[in-house]
Amino acid sequence: MQSTTITLNAPALSVLIPVFNRDVTPLVRALLEQVPSWGGPVEIRCLDDGSSEEVRKQNRALAGLAAVHYQELPQNIGRAAIRNVLAAQAQHEWLLLLDNDSQLPDSQFLARYAAACHLAPVLVGGTAYEATPPSSPGLLLRWMYGRRREARPAAVRQRAPHGQLTLNNLLIRAEIFRQLGLDESLTRYGHEDTKFGWLLRRAGISLLHLDNPVLHDGLEPAAIFLQKTHDAVRNLVQLYRAEGLGTDTKLLQAALRLQRWGLAEPVCVAFKLRQQQVRRNLLSTRPSLRQLDALKLYWLLRELTA
Repeated sequence: MQSTTITLNAPALSVLIPVFNRDVTPLVRALLEQVPSWGGPVEIRCLDDGSSEEVRKQNRALAGLAAVHYQELPQNIGRAAIRNVLAAQAQHEWLLLLDNDSQLPDSQFLARYAAACHLAPVLVGGTAYEATPPSSPGLLLRWMYGRRREARPAAVRQRAPHGQLTLNNLLIRAEIFRQLGLDESLTRYGHEDTKFGWLLRRAGISLLHLDNPVLHDGLEPAAIFLQKTHDAVRNLVQLYRAEGLGTDTKLLQAALRLQRWGLAEPVCVAFKLRQQQVRRNLLSTRPSLRQLDALKLYWLLRELTA
């Protein structure tokens, strides 16, 4: 990535990092090295959401660093709630949301945001994955999904800007985030960012995608990724039933078509017979994303017809 000339007198920035069972010291130190390139005041807020004591001991030294605020919650409150708490605590006019398993791509990460923050009130930098497959076969499914489905250039994401929003690596004006907030009723994993994108679109708030990705450094084993994916499907059904949201997603569109054609139940019956075969593939050394798509559709149809 090329060096970027920053805008002088940049506004103040609060970097918000929810922490859960992850040593975030390398990420925080990398951010601190780039603070001068932002061009304005910067604070980094790390809030631990019920990590193990071992991880907390690793991160407590962060409280002694200038411009870093480290706190611990007595118990886990969830992905949406902890970001809302961090946003409420933030002191500055811009918020940069980062997951705790992110790595900065280079020394110009904050500089690129500083140069672009006048272009839109919400900016999404994107996510990247290592080009080399992981050495552990159990991580292949998550790596493949990230490389082929999540690591998209800004020009592609901008075609449907609000539908491609991700909370990780999101730069947003604080008053907008606080006004809309994240839906804390979504207690399971998944689709907090999807709903937030819908809220931004409904409010007519412009959104700009940038090629300023963070490197995802938290590949989960396939079994854990499948459980999270199942939780995300449940959240999608919850949003659809409660608010009629999600009809612009390909997954829900496909499921609703099958329902209209009277094919939902036959498809579920047919897929149930090969469900274990599909799971074996996804847990293997040669997982298929098409098989994952089929499994997600089965889960969704089963939820809709329950």
